[in-house]
Amino acid sequence: MRKWFYGLLFAPAFGFGHPDQAYQPLTFLADHCWKGAFPGDRTDEHCFSWIYDGKFLRDRHTVRAEGMPDAMGESIYFWNSAAKQLEYLYIESDGGFSRGPVSIDREALVFPDTSFLEKGKTMVYRSRWQRSGATAYDVVTEFQSKDGWIPGFKVHMEQVAAP
Repeated sequence: MRKWFYGLLFAPAFGFGHPDQAYQPLTFLADHCWKGAFPGDRTDEHCFSWIYDGKFLRDRHTVRAEGMPDAMGESIYFWNSAAKQLEYLYIESDGGFSRGPVSIDREALVFPDTSFLEKGKTMVYRSRWQRSGATAYDVVTEFQSKDGWIPGFKVHMEQVAAP
């Protein structure tokens, strides 16, 4: 009996934590998967889950295209208490990464200009995720060129069953 009691003391507390109020703009994403299609035959699927008792939100995503290996990435969303803002760290399967703030504009998540670094090359991009009802959102991403901002891609993401 005593071993069982001590085991409970040191067991992880799954499900007991609640996300901090600062994460409220991201809560619609949590515990769901979302899927959208790029022009052509590529799809993008994101699955969001709380980690460490709601202290962080994880987004694991996979881009699939016929005849190509899957491209995978992961974002960790976190509250930067010093800057008093939501931020993210994105890493992907080819070794690239980016990091930046996330702001809110009405029903949209706004990812301002940031640099993506991969294999010694840098690309600057920005993105906006606009909610489209309770079970969808639209992603618009632009890339910076020498002449200014150019359209990147638009994807309509819809909630799907978790894999």
